[in-house]
Amino acid sequence: MSQMNRRRALQLLAALGTTGLVAGCGSDTEDESTGSGTPVRIGLVAPRSGPGKAIGDEIINGFELYLDLNDNLLGGHPVDLAIADEGDSVETGKAAVDKLLKQNVLALTGVANAAVMSSIRDTVEQARVPLIGSNASPTGLQSVVYIWRTSYVLDEAGRALGRYLKNELDPAARVVMVLPETVAAQDVLRGFRQEFGESDPRIVGDVVWTSNTASPNKTTYLADIRQALQRNPNAIFCFYSGTAAVQFITQLRDEGYEGNIYAPGFLTEGPVLDQIRPAERALGIQTALNYSADLNNAANRRFASAYRKKHNVSPTTYAMASYDAAQVLNQAIRIVGDSPTPQQVNLALGKIGQIDSPRGAWQFNQPRTPQQKWYLREVQRDGQVLSNVLVNELATLG
Repeated sequence: MSQMNRRRALQLLAALGTTGLVAGCGSDTEDESTGSGTPVRIGLVAPRSGPGKAIGDEIINGFELYLDLNDNLLGGHPVDLAIADEGDSVETGKAAVDKLLKQNVLALTGVANAAVMSSIRDTVEQARVPLIGSNASPTGLQSVVYIWRTSYVLDEAGRALGRYLKNELDPAARVVMVLPETVAAQDVLRGFRQEFGESDPRIVGDVVWTSNTASPNKTTYLADIRQALQRNPNAIFCFYSGTAAVQFITQLRDEGYEGNIYAPGFLTEGPVLDQIRPAERALGIQTALNYSADLNNAANRRFASAYRKKHNVSPTTYAMASYDAAQVLNQAIRIVGDSPTPQQVNLALGKIGQIDSPRGAWQFNQPRTPQQKWYLREVQRDGQVLSNVLVNELATLG
């Protein structure tokens, strides 16, 4: 289809109010780069300080990379990107959203913390400004009109891994579940139990709940780990990320545990593998995630290559989902055309159809979250460094 005919088809479909567009129209490589539209302001919420800064950096990097590759345009409009610090609490997160809404943004994106996402629900809905969340996605976020997510729903990571381990683990396996006391961990646990089985005899004892601090020290988890190891497990299911992941893995290995570790992919995502010493402690950890930097598709080759060139590291799921948030905004704004409003963009988000993403093709489902593939990854050596290596495809969820 020629560019002119494709544009005409988009206009006709948008006018008819259809709920999906032709698959393949979602490639950012096909966008026009005329820059003839009026400037639009997009608000990005991400941690720029505190324990979540590493994830916040990835969220910012992913969105900015899409703009770099597309002449700083979304839907043909030059972009003024306003970034607000989410901080490390519900209060700072809400303040960041309020600050951006006062700047008359066309749309919001980002948000790392699940508790922040839940707390800003009513604010966003009442403002009638679309939020394309690119990380936090609690299962309790239901019946929303203006909140979309390009990441995942938290229980899906648990579901994908639970389904896999139910069939993979030996009948005599002894599994102990160790998780922090957070809303996100509850969601992950619920999904795991749903697929693995609430009463599966391979699960030994109740969940060992640990501190939910984002800045643990070298002894934060020791007492809980010792309690878990008293049950003589040969498999541990856990849920941590960032600094907490580094400390949990380190303290678990320090206590002599040499068995298998399974977790949602956040456990080994980002700079975690670079911070574990000695590196061998992370070898063999298996995780489930909606993205792996070594996925072999055209969209990921372009994205991952550009990301590595700019930042000298492989991209994470946080960066990928933020890149996709920019991509769906690009398509929605293009559907609206000249002088877009937040309400028009929100309606257009329901019409963009399939996304040609680095994770593989996906599309929004009715709850405004991705229907997407989940992958099994394993920490392996990649030359002198450790890497999350794709093992196989686990499931399509959402």
